[in-house]
Amino acid sequence: MASNEEKNSKRRINSAYITSLISITLVLFTLGFLGLVLIHAHSLSNYIKENIGFEIIMKPGVKEADIVYLKKTLDAEDFVKSTEYITKEEATERLSEVLGEAFTGFLEEENNPLLPSIDVRFNADWANNDSLVAIEEAVLKNEAVKEVYYQKSLVHLINKNVRKISLVLLGFSLLLLLIAMALINNTIRLSVYSKRFIIRSMKLVGATESFIRKPFVMKGVIHGILSAVLALSLLSGIVAVSKQNIPELELLSSMETMAYLYVAVILLGIVMSGLSTLFAVKRYLHMRADSLYA
Repeated sequence: MASNEEKNSKRRINSAYITSLISITLVLFTLGFLGLVLIHAHSLSNYIKENIGFEIIMKPGVKEADIVYLKKTLDAEDFVKSTEYITKEEATERLSEVLGEAFTGFLEEENNPLLPSIDVRFNADWANNDSLVAIEEAVLKNEAVKEVYYQKSLVHLINKNVRKISLVLLGFSLLLLLIAMALINNTIRLSVYSKRFIIRSMKLVGATESFIRKPFVMKGVIHGILSAVLALSLLSGIVAVSKQNIPELELLSSMETMAYLYVAVILLGIVMSGLSTLFAVKRYLHMRADSLYA
């Protein structure tokens, strides 16, 4: 009879730990997936911003050496990601691709009204209206520059929408983090609840609180690491399948950012599981004997 009760007790404890492991894994997977969305959203935002730029139209008759010098000067600036020098001939070819030969056949070499230009793309931090206006004013001081063209309304719209989306994602992330902490805490408390009498017995035979807490916290940390590994395995599978179906996702993520995400998920698993176990054990250490049966 005692043997059956012992087996049932072990079965309940193992079941509680498996349930705890699965629950923590799912919570960490959800947090990791949200982190992945945030990383890709940030990368997409930077990608869009870095494709915002302006076209520097040169004056007629400007020497190519002066244009190349201006291009090299811009390349040396911190705010510039890339520049491209477009000659009159290249401008004509591009226009022909868009409008067709019938519309550009009148552009003879000696009477070609198109002017050479420099296409500039900026680093994401500088792709806003205030910075672009200041850069535009500085560029226009160059005597070889005729005008600078870029879509001010588009730049404003992109930055406005990026800020809104970032705030929504940040708010949702904080809410989900609080929910995750609550779920992990409740799951671990239920797991520790199944061993409340063992904790009480150890205390009655003279074991110190730190001695009682240590194995529980260590097991909580191990469960946190194991749950994080399982969650990251699921996440890696989703990332691999997504990149196979959407190759463009390769442009929005890097090994470095993914490594940061993986480390963050593992640390979250360790900290949240370890602290929740610590508080749960502490609760039963100071609980009255009659309350253990409630």
